[in-house]
Amino acid sequence: MTDPTDTDSSPAADPADAVPGESPVQRALRMKKAVIDARPKAPRGGRFQREQSASIASGKSKPWMQR
Repeated sequence: MTDPTDTDSSPAADPADAVPGESPVQRALRMKKAVIDARPKAPRGGRFQREQSASIASGKSKPWMQR
């Protein structure tokens, strides 16, 4: 049974992390996006990108498009 004097130790009950009016699904999505954004990203621009794009010639990824 639920007792109003019980303290809920689940992360969803943490008021410091809760946004007012946010559903549990919205909170989970926000936390998932934060985890994905925190991952290390590949370098952008510069020599690395040029080398990556030069390694695959145009049309090589679609051999069925050749004559």
